[in-house]
Amino acid sequence: MLISCPWCGPRDETEYHYGGQAHVPYPENPADLTDEQWAEYVFYRDNPKGPFAERWMHSTGCRRWFNVLRDTATYEVLTSYRLDEPRPELPQAGGNR
Repeated sequence: MLISCPWCGPRDETEYHYGGQAHVPYPENPADLTDEQWAEYVFYRDNPKGPFAERWMHSTGCRRWFNVLRDTATYEVLTSYRLDEPRPELPQAGGNR
């Protein structure tokens, strides 16, 4: 699988580290969370079949974090974008890209 780093261009997936679901905001007051709420934040993420926004780091290249929009059913990388760029609209599953 090729992933396109916004700074370095396309590289093999072995150059990257997966960082989980993108666009998950950190809790405003983490000390106020119950154990159940903290577990929900840390461990529970969406698991859709189809387009999904993920965080990746180019660990053997520029070492920068960025987001990737990837289809989890086909592994196709739809686009990548920097953390300071807006999230692209998620295409619908089933090929409506």
